[in-house]
Amino acid sequence: MLPTRLVDGYAAFLDGRFPQESNRYQELAREGQSPKTMVISCCDSRVSPEVIFDVGPGELFVVRNVANLVPPYAPDGNQHGTSAALEFAVQALRVADIVVLGHARCGGIRAAVAEDAEPLSPGDFIGKWMSMIAPAIDSVGPRGARSMADYLANLERASVATTLKNLRTFPCVRILEDRGKLRLHGAFFGVETGQLSVLDEATGVFSPVLDRPGKVFSCDQVA
Repeated sequence: MLPTRLVDGYAAFLDGRFPQESNRYQELAREGQSPKTMVISCCDSRVSPEVIFDVGPGELFVVRNVANLVPPYAPDGNQHGTSAALEFAVQALRVADIVVLGHARCGGIRAAVAEDAEPLSPGDFIGKWMSMIAPAIDSVGPRGARSMADYLANLERASVATTLKNLRTFPCVRILEDRGKLRLHGAFFGVETGQLSVLDEATGVFSPVLDRPGKVFSCDQVA
């Protein structure tokens, strides 16, 4: 039996949202999905793209993994879940935009720089996965006199920039972006504040998407 909370939530969905959007679900079942935007997000339970962007069914193609990462293009004989999803989104669904959605207080980022951190299992899957942020760590530089909170804040944002660079190692992404048929975006969500910021890759500045009170975060390392 599913957890009671899930069953109760499903019952509420059947009684509320599903009837309101039944025509949309029937259309999706009949014609298939055609989302225009792909979001690469962290699997952190506090960061749900569908909630943050308040979207309906079929509007976003979402891929979630630890720390919202994309590995560099590697057409080898191994299994690549995130790369497969990217391939499908770009080549089959023909999405027009890809959003890399980073977030504050990311456990994966913290684990990647934790001193004397022990693997959670002999496989150390998290450790191997998080090794992808090595370029971001290099760009941020030594922690020095910075507090751990400030250091992690910089690294979380620098990792978004690194993922954008990794996306461009995929020929299909690079070609379509060069042709103006695909746009890449870096974004960052403040879990505590609810503020969503976007990255200007030319300047390395993350600025709020809405003109509301908040802090503009600039980090030189992502320029």
